[in-house]
Amino acid sequence: MMIIMRADARPQEIETVVQCVQRRGAQAHVSSGAERTVIGIVGDTRRLSQDEFIRMEGVDRIVPISKPYKLASREFHPQDTVFRVGDAVFGGAGLTLIAGPCSVESRSQLLEIAHAVREAGAHALRGGAFKPRTSPYSFQGLGEAGLELLAEARAATGLPIVTEVMSPEQLPLVARYADVLQIGARNMQNYALLQAAGRSGKPVLLKRGPSATLDEWLLAAEYLLAEGNLQVALCERGIRTFATATRNTTDINAVPALKDRTHLPVFLDPSHSTGRWEYVAAIARAGVAAGADGLIVEVHHRPQEALSDGGQSLKPERFAALVSEARQIAAVIGRPLAQPETAHVRPA
Repeated sequence: MMIIMRADARPQEIETVVQCVQRRGAQAHVSSGAERTVIGIVGDTRRLSQDEFIRMEGVDRIVPISKPYKLASREFHPQDTVFRVGDAVFGGAGLTLIAGPCSVESRSQLLEIAHAVREAGAHALRGGAFKPRTSPYSFQGLGEAGLELLAEARAATGLPIVTEVMSPEQLPLVARYADVLQIGARNMQNYALLQAAGRSGKPVLLKRGPSATLDEWLLAAEYLLAEGNLQVALCERGIRTFATATRNTTDINAVPALKDRTHLPVFLDPSHSTGRWEYVAAIARAGVAAGADGLIVEVHHRPQEALSDGGQSLKPERFAALVSEARQIAAVIGRPLAQPETAHVRPA
């Protein structure tokens, strides 16, 4: 449920409500809006009495949250969540672009691609140091050496880095280097990892599982939010269907459906959702038109030599063309490319 405080509620009155919730064994999550403060209550609420709270100073009313995901719902937080990672802004009016190779392969490979995507207009650099692969014999990533190269690329370009973490045990190492923790589709329901990532305090990009419904996906995000991490973005990357023309089936419907259900930023990955570079630009354009807050695109200067996912990677010049197209579509629907220096960012 949500406790709606009066517009003139004092900080002491809000704190009194929070302490009361905590004494009853539940968790209180405070969301301060422009007009009033909302306190979302999650956890075991059996010991909570609505009558007790409605009589407290500063409380306006009690509102139940109908969705199974409480903190991720627009009922709890009607305004869009916006957060900053370095100079990149996740959410808000602008369109944010994340680009880079599927895997970090070498210093020269990563730096060349990092400079190219920055020049084209990317706001953040993606790259995998640890790679969850279907086959145990496929390239698994460079590990910590790859993280060190990502940190070097960040220093050289100024781009914050987005990289995947695969287990709770691995998280402390990845968090030392990463600006954004990516939780991949295979780990969307790895609840121990979600809880650890939520406690890390690092921003998280949560990808949709290949067979997950929107409610299942938002409940996975709830694990992060319930740990107090408000810096969470969602990424649609295609789902598994009977269709075989592409690697996955891009659920464009998910973009407006999520924007209706949740305040969290919504990204689209046109690379994994298609598996073919020839289709990446078209699906990226569709995602922008549908209202996605950003794109995450795989880019490689020699995709035919890539150690993973070369077939879905754009060459730098094709990524630059995509940025131009995305800019035009965003302008038509009133969403220019993100301008961090002018964005209004909600405090975490």
